[in-house]
Amino acid sequence: MMTVEATTSEGAGAARRGAAHNYAKKKRKPYGSGEMKRLGAYALMLLPGLMFLIVFAYLPLPAIILAFKNYRLTMPPPDSFIQNPFVYSLINNSPWVGLGNFQYIFNSPDSFIFLRNTICYNMLFIVLNIVFGVSVAVGINELRQRFAAKLYHTILFLPYFLSWIVITYVLYAFISQNGLINHMLADMGIEPVSFYTKVGAWPFILPLANIWRYAGYSSIIYLATLVGFDQQLYEAAAIDGAGKWKQFRYITFPLLMPTIVLLTILAVGRILNGEFDMFYSLPNGAGAVRNATLTIDVYVITSMRTGQPLGFPAAAAFFQSVIAFVLVLVTNAIVRKVEPDMAMF
Repeated sequence: MMTVEATTSEGAGAARRGAAHNYAKKKRKPYGSGEMKRLGAYALMLLPGLMFLIVFAYLPLPAIILAFKNYRLTMPPPDSFIQNPFVYSLINNSPWVGLGNFQYIFNSPDSFIFLRNTICYNMLFIVLNIVFGVSVAVGINELRQRFAAKLYHTILFLPYFLSWIVITYVLYAFISQNGLINHMLADMGIEPVSFYTKVGAWPFILPLANIWRYAGYSSIIYLATLVGFDQQLYEAAAIDGAGKWKQFRYITFPLLMPTIVLLTILAVGRILNGEFDMFYSLPNGAGAVRNATLTIDVYVITSMRTGQPLGFPAAAAFFQSVIAFVLVLVTNAIVRKVEPDMAMF
């Protein structure tokens, strides 16, 4: 009797395992099914960005040794395995100089000026992009007419597509000696202002230009985050008598904080990478305002135009990358210490 029951139990167990195996086979979708096609579509979407990253970020990495060499361009001999002049010179004809190229950054009499301008302007831009990006996103999100919201956001986003060269000429039309602002001052009986020789004006002009160009762009991620918030929270707050300011203070801002922290960590990593096009173009070649517009990128490009060795700008770029990497790690560590759920890793 015991043997019959055991045999029956084993047979039932085997049947259940067989049924489970067959069910799993049915659930497993073969290659080419809808699931694989969906994943394939995502992979195709990632492909352009991945190719861009490989070509412009990873393939040039071996040339990082340029920062530690005294580069001398030499044509390769006909019997050389390497026929590319740049690669041949980098490997065979450029002696190592260690950290000698990095002295170019700190031994310059302008070191304090361009480091101060780069860091201070970028810190200011981080704060302004958060304030105006969140403000624009909240304002657009509060509009109940979707057409008006899309229209206003499009208008605010359009300056992002303008190059800094175009913005330079727009700015020139406003602040030049015969520009719109000086015409308005003359009509009011006020002496015209020479903005291109007034150093104190540019710490205000540059942030205003940055806000005008990037306010709409900075609001995109915040607006996408706001759309996903549970509207029942706002309805409950309104029933309890909370106005728009209290709803923003106690609901919107705390829910936006993880996104703000994430974007701030990424922005801190770029604190030594000045907006070269803006700082180089907007002053329109005015040397009188150099102390207010000189950043590390502008200094490096200007030095290259005077015939400085290629190892100098390579050392500056490597220095910027190392500092950015360290700053991201430090900032993320601080965030993880204060609020672990908001850290990147």
